[in-house]
Amino acid sequence: MKPIQSTQYIEIATPADFNYDECLVHLGRSSQENLYRIKKDKVIKLLKINGERVLFQLTAVPGALRIEFPLNAPTLDETEQVVAYIEDWFDLNTDLREFYEMAETDPILNPVVQQYYGLRIIGVPDLFEALVWAVMGQQINLTFAYTLKKRFVESYGDSVVYEDETYWTFPHPETIAVLPLEELRALQLTGRKSEYILGIASMMATGVLNKERLLEEPDMESKLLEIRGVGAWSANYVMMKCLHDASAFPLADVGLHNALKAQLDMERKPTLAEITELSANWSGWEAYATFYLWRSLL
Repeated sequence: MKPIQSTQYIEIATPADFNYDECLVHLGRSSQENLYRIKKDKVIKLLKINGERVLFQLTAVPGALRIEFPLNAPTLDETEQVVAYIEDWFDLNTDLREFYEMAETDPILNPVVQQYYGLRIIGVPDLFEALVWAVMGQQINLTFAYTLKKRFVESYGDSVVYEDETYWTFPHPETIAVLPLEELRALQLTGRKSEYILGIASMMATGVLNKERLLEEPDMESKLLEIRGVGAWSANYVMMKCLHDASAFPLADVGLHNALKAQLDMERKPTLAEITELSANWSGWEAYATFYLWRSLL
C-alpha cells in the first residue's frame, strides 16, 4: 500500500475490514509491555534503523493509519522502513476474505470472528525478537514471560526519553551474542533458555540465520526446528507472528486449549486429537483461527 505523505505526517491505507480498536485490545494485554506504549488511542514505539533511534506515534483515521514523528524528522529511508514495519506489525497486506468466508460456516469460529471482526494478527516483525520471545515464554505463565522480557530489554536495548517516558528498542543479536551466560541467568532466565538465546543471537549475528532467507525456504518449520531450543510450538509461533504463515498452528498452545474449552463449554481441555478434528475446516487459516480464539480470552 502506497503511503500518503504530508509535511506533518504519513498515512498508510488500511483494508476495509481493519479494526484498529480490536488491535489495540491485543496490544494492551500486559501492563509490563515496554516495547511500545498506548496512550488512549495512540501507540508510541521506538525503532532502531541504520543505527539511529526513530520514535513514531500511530493513530487511526478513516481508512488509514497515521504516523507522526514527535522527536525528529526521519530520512526517506527511515520513513520507508517505519511504514514497512507497521504494515508487517499489523499484517495489513493479508487479504482475509477467504478466512471470513470459512469462519461463517464454522460453528466454533463464527461467533468469535463476528465479535472481533477486523482484528489482525499483531505480529513481531523482528525475527530475533520473535525467537527470543518464543523461547522465553516456554513452560511459564505469560505474566512471568513479560517480566523476563522487560528485564532483558531494559538491560540490553537502546532507549530515548519522550514526555518523561522511556521508550526501548529490542536488543540486537550482536549485543547479546557476546554476553556471558551468567548475565542472562541473572535476569532469572534458566541456564537452558540462556544457552538457547545466546545460540540464536550468534546465528543471527553471524548471518547464519536471517528472516529474508527463512521466508524463501519451502519448509520454514523444518528450518526453525533445526535451531537449538526451538520446538514445534515455538516454530509455529514464529511462523505465525513473524513470517506471516497463515497455516501455522501452535497446536500445543495452552491459550488455544483454554479458548476452545470455553467456546465448547467443556469441563476439560480438548485433547490434541480432538483439536485436530475440530480444526479440520480451518486449513490454510489456522494462525488466524488461533489468534481470534486467543482474543476471546482477553
